[in-house]
Amino acid sequence: MNYLAITWDWDPEIFNIGGFSVRWYSLMFIIAFVLGLQLMKKIFTEDNISHEKMDPLFMYTFISMLIGMRLGEVFFYSWADYQDNLLQIILPFKRQEGAEMLFGLIKGYKFTGISGFASHGAAIAIPIALYFYAKKHLQKSWLFILDRMGIMVALAGFFIRMGNFFNSEIYGKQTGSSFGVIFKRAGEKLPCHPTQIYEAFSYLILFFILWRLYWKTDKKKKEGYLFGVFMIALWSLRFVIEFIKQPQVEERSQWALNTGQWLSIPLILIGVWLMFRKTSEKA
Repeated sequence: MNYLAITWDWDPEIFNIGGFSVRWYSLMFIIAFVLGLQLMKKIFTEDNISHEKMDPLFMYTFISMLIGMRLGEVFFYSWADYQDNLLQIILPFKRQEGAEMLFGLIKGYKFTGISGFASHGAAIAIPIALYFYAKKHLQKSWLFILDRMGIMVALAGFFIRMGNFFNSEIYGKQTGSSFGVIFKRAGEKLPCHPTQIYEAFSYLILFFILWRLYWKTDKKKKEGYLFGVFMIALWSLRFVIEFIKQPQVEERSQWALNTGQWLSIPLILIGVWLMFRKTSEKA
């Protein structure tokens, strides 16, 4: 008996009008950005930085995150699905027999949105974008903005993983017990580890730790330290939780470490270097 299991059958769509849907995953993204911007304003006030510099920060982060996460999914996990149809990487709809969009005006196509994202892609794209943001708009060092954005990214990770939970995706292996979540929409009949929840609340705890380090200690004066803590903690958590996740690429399921774990290792090492390197503190 699965008397300790939760059967999860939540509809990932909030509503659907004319074949176009708004999903809980998208709502989680919006909440993450709106809340992150408000908290970042508090940090900019503390650092005596004009709030006018928030608009370009939003654009640099948002665009680089979407591009990075999308290309990360394509090239790290799903290249075989896209190599013969490159347009599907960016198109929010696909051909499907019997489907229709816009209240039946467009037949043979289904609106799918842009689905399939990988956080490792964002881990590459966002820092690159922030380098140019810091140079052009902030006139401060690259590590200065990375220290502060790492706090917001940890918070965003919480909301993104909750979006994955609403989508019944990126969940874990079967627990082998009556504990767990039965992801009915994904076709599961036995309890599985809700790894999205494990990750979400791990990232939320990391956010509060980083937030406290920024406000209650002088660690923000040592450039790279907060971002180093972020990199070590987040990617170490991801590395460990990957052991109980379902393989995202079935052909690699026999690897000693999966794709996500191999990609996490260099990011953890970067964090170690940033956190423990010798550097002078900034006033």
